[in-house]
Amino acid sequence: MKMITIEHVDTNNKSQVNRFVRLPYRLYEGHPQWVPPLFGDAKLFLDRKKHPFYEHSEADFFIAVRDGRDVARVAALENRHFNDYHHTHTAQFYLFDCEDDAEAVTALFERAFEWARARGLNEIVGPKGFGPLDGYGLLVEGYEHRQMMTMMNYNYDYYPRLLEGLGFEKEVDFVSCYLPAEGFHLPERIHRIVERVKQRSGMQVKRFKNKRELREWAERIGTAYNQAFVNNWEYVPLTQREIDFVLDNILIVADPQLIKIITYENRVVGFLFGFPDVSAALQRAKGRLLPFGLIDLLIEMKRTQWIALNGAGILPEFQGRGGNALLYVEIEDTIRQYGYQHADLTQVAETAVQMRNDLENVGGKAYKNHRVYKKAV
Repeated sequence: MKMITIEHVDTNNKSQVNRFVRLPYRLYEGHPQWVPPLFGDAKLFLDRKKHPFYEHSEADFFIAVRDGRDVARVAALENRHFNDYHHTHTAQFYLFDCEDDAEAVTALFERAFEWARARGLNEIVGPKGFGPLDGYGLLVEGYEHRQMMTMMNYNYDYYPRLLEGLGFEKEVDFVSCYLPAEGFHLPERIHRIVERVKQRSGMQVKRFKNKRELREWAERIGTAYNQAFVNNWEYVPLTQREIDFVLDNILIVADPQLIKIITYENRVVGFLFGFPDVSAALQRAKGRLLPFGLIDLLIEMKRTQWIALNGAGILPEFQGRGGNALLYVEIEDTIRQYGYQHADLTQVAETAVQMRNDLENVGGKAYKNHRVYKKAV
């Protein structure tokens, strides 16, 4: 009989950290749709000194081993800020990867459930990560499409089956919309509304020429980011360190011309983050940027015909004042002005009904679905 053991990763043990991080690289080696994260980024989740999540919360990492072979992994998280804000007792799971091995996955999650119960938590939800750039859910539709960014989880189609076999149920879906440049046209009426909004409301669009200018606005952008999603299911206020962490990560890969903000009296009330799709270069890099991966990445940024619109928001009090229309015009302008043929509006929560309807009305098409699951423990 083949034995399964569950190992608790010592995050100070380099060998164990590497085993946890490298498992998906083996599982998806050569897969045309999976995009390997950079090793340094992948290890950061396990770095209790560098990741701002650990300043207020905790996480542990587990590997399922069958006869000396690593076959599954998962992270178990307690986000105390989230639970305090929502008055809940919820655990999260993230970084779940596995072979099609129901027995190993069962043993792995039993350990995660024990971990949650030992902390007085009564439910586990996921995949849900350490911060707002980590992406949500398991892919349940759209397996034929490549990941747009490494944060956009990709998984084999047996993952949902294995979770549902453990009694997990749907919590919420996050749908990504495809916007083709040639088919994405806002009615002239919307453009007229936007011109009136600019004249009468005091809202304006600010664009950036370079990263230095973008950094000057970074703090105000972070404040707006922290306020824009207060009505969303996943919302939790970010600490200043988390805001800085998010913005630093965005600035590394950002083309400043693809970042737009909406201002009102010198205050940021809306934003649109666009990122050139560099997933093909990341696939070629196989987790390492050196020695030639960085050059390839920079070339891909100029060459790609895809843009990921990952982060679009308007403060709630400005949504009924023409702010949404202003945002959609900027989406259209961004796609056309820079010659992109395809756009992915990344992970719109199904609870954002108005935005989903708006996007479908102007030619957007839902083409990927990531599902967050929940289970009582």
